[in-house]
This record gives sequence, structure tokens and C-alpha cells, in this order.
Amino acid sequence: MQTGTELARRTRTDINTLEAVALAATRSAALASHAWVGRNDKKAADAAATEAMRRVLADAPGRGAVVIGEGEKDAAPMLYNGEAVGNGLGPDFDIAVDPLEGTSFCAKNLPGAMATIALAEPGTLWSPGPGFYMDKIVVPPAAKGVIDLTDSPERTLEKVAGALGKRVGELRVVIMDKPRHRDLIARVLRAGAAAHTPAEGDVGGSLEVLLPTGDADLLLGTGGTPEGVMTAAAVRGLGGDMLGRLAPQCEEEAAAIRAAGMDQDRIHTCDELVGGDALFVATGVSGGSLLSRPRESDGTVLADSLLISSGEVRRVTHTTFGSMPRVSEVAS
Repeated sequence: MQTGTELARRTRTDINTLEAVALAATRSAALASHAWVGRNDKKAADAAATEAMRRVLADAPGRGAVVIGEGEKDAAPMLYNGEAVGNGLGPDFDIAVDPLEGTSFCAKNLPGAMATIALAEPGTLWSPGPGFYMDKIVVPPAAKGVIDLTDSPERTLEKVAGALGKRVGELRVVIMDKPRHRDLIARVLRAGAAAHTPAEGDVGGSLEVLLPTGDADLLLGTGGTPEGVMTAAAVRGLGGDMLGRLAPQCEEEAAAIRAAGMDQDRIHTCDELVGGDALFVATGVSGGSLLSRPRESDGTVLADSLLISSGEVRRVTHTTFGSMPRVSEVAS
């Protein structure tokens, strides 16, 4: 862990200068993984996205540190925790990354897969260490300050509904369709709220909660820690609210958390998960309500991205000449 003195010696980073890097990284990952859409090979798609993103980050202007990566809990290729990237000729920055959010969506040609990244000032991203999973609540700006992870699901629904000026029966709640969520989904439905239960993709689900054009009111449940930290970057940028707590899914993970001296019962606020200026970028892979899939048009390749930073949301369409990568070009 870096000391305060070490951090003080590092130049303050204007994170907005790294927007082009973040956009290039997710665009490259999206195009590479798009070649695997519908081919029923999650690992190959993830590998293609990871290597494409790594190549872009290797040439980034500055010194980047992967604080929280993706791969270990899935035995997948990764931009691993602690990996250093960049050419050293620019600002220092922290990285949280999931090169392919929604690998199953990509493999099965279902909407929702996207390439994602968050960049932040150095020393400001929370590191979960050996913790792969966390409990989460995400709400839009109008419900900021009313949530508590110690509340029952029913109480959470009541408080969020009150903040949004709705009845509980009008709420739409995102909960991933996992065995661990059977009771949670049942309780939400019994309370009268509607449950949107995607198979995976809690970053996408959180964006549906946070964006004014989204179709959800809150997200509940347990998901990955990389996705949690990236979501916190989006929450911070959009003025919403989020709480997170480590939630080990097996004794081995719990033991590793204890051995690392971490308190798995501590509830982390959004500002603890991302403690400084940050930006979040996602680029569509398999399409959906949030982002279109990459496509070819008149000799160019178009890819759609969403960039969130400092209260600003921008939709960016990348246009490049040529054709989209084929499997033979991105396969390892």
C-alpha cells in the first residue's frame, strides 16, 4: 500500500485528459469481442477483449495501475490486479476494468454485453484484495442518502419509493438471476415491486438505474467487486448513491479476506469505493437498450460508447475506415 508521502509526490491527475485513452480501450475491446458474438465461447471472447484493451493501455500517455481487474474469479484472461500499463510520459492513474461485461450475452448473441473501464486519480480506487463479490445497492440521485445495507429489502423498497415519489408497486428493481438471489427476488415480488432479472451484467443494470433514460429505479443483490468499483465511478459521476459490502461466496474467499486483514462486514460508501475524480466508459458489444453493437456502414466501422465524468454524460460514436475484425484476426 502506498503511503501518504508517496502519494503526495505524485502529480495530481486531471482525469479528463484520459478520456481518449478510455474510449480507445473500450472501443478496441468491443470490436475484438464482437467477432465472437454468438459463437458460444465466453473465454475466447473475454481473451480477445482483454488483449485488445491491454494493447491500447500499454501505449497510454502516463503510468496506469490496475487496482481492480477481472479474471481471477472466472479463471479467465485478465488485466490483473497490480498490472502496470502506459508509456510513463504523462499522468498517473488508477484503473478498474472488465474488458467484457456480460460474457454469456456475447457468447449467446443476447443484448447487454459491453466493454467497460473506469479511470481515476491515483490512490482513489478501493481495492477489495482477495474479495471477488460484494453486496450492492444502487439508486438514482433522487434517492441519495436514504439507503442502508442493513435494512431489509422491504424497508429499502419503501424508502426508495418515498424518495422517488412512487408507490412500492411502481418500482422496477434490477436483481441478477442467480441462485443466491432466489429469496431476494421472491421478497421483492411479494412486496409488490417488479423485478428485472438479467442473467448477468450488474454494471448495465446500474446504468439503467442511474441514467435519466433508464428503465429501473434501484439495483439490489450480490455481484462482482470489479463491476462494483466501476459502477461506483458511474454513480459518482451521475450524482446517484451506492453502498457496497464484501460478500464472499465460499469459505476459501472468506478465509482469504480475513487473512488480508479486511473487515467483510464494513459497509463502504460510494466515496470510499471511488475517492476522487473518475471517469467511466462503456462501449457496446452485443447491442441493447443502452448501447448499439458495432456495425459496418459504407466502408466504415461504427461503435457506440457512453462516457460519464463529473456530472456529464456523453454518447460517442467512433467512426473508423475499414471492416470489423474477424475471428481469425483476434483469436490467440
